[in-house]
Amino acid sequence: MSKLYKYNRQKAIEYAKKWAFDRNSKYYNFEELGGDCTNFISQVLHAGECPMNYKKWEGWYYNNVNDRAPAWTSANYLRRFLTNNKERGPIAELSNIDSVEIGDIVQLNFDSDSIFEHSLVIVDIKSPRSIENIYIAAHTYDRYNYSLANYYIQELQFFHILGYKK
Repeated sequence: MSKLYKYNRQKAIEYAKKWAFDRNSKYYNFEELGGDCTNFISQVLHAGECPMNYKKWEGWYYNNVNDRAPAWTSANYLRRFLTNNKERGPIAELSNIDSVEIGDIVQLNFDSDSIFEHSLVIVDIKSPRSIENIYIAAHTYDRYNYSLANYYIQELQFFHILGYKK
């Protein structure tokens, strides 16, 4: 089993703060192609020192708008990648409100289907732990330090980033 390296949560949050209301020109803005939320979350994970996984179709990487893994920009593909990845890149586990930390990922399902449409990153957690006291950053509807309770959702999932593999 290869070594698990520490995810740099502070760098991830600093990146989220810097780019929550702007776009990094190194990445395409997917706003007009279904939304930029998961692209932003992937950038945050990468800023937290998670290396890209260049496995075609099943990986998590971005070279340019035409050369990227589906998981880089699609909430459902990122969800699949995070729950199944055992190789290079971020290693995560499904979690709950009691064990998430800043820098962890939240995905939202807005209707009664099983498709998660929105990806967010946790930037602050206040006491006592509750949906109202989890604060996120996101793109598409640009947010920073925004309460998770402000979303009308059917379902949510937390992904705790355990670290990454090189």
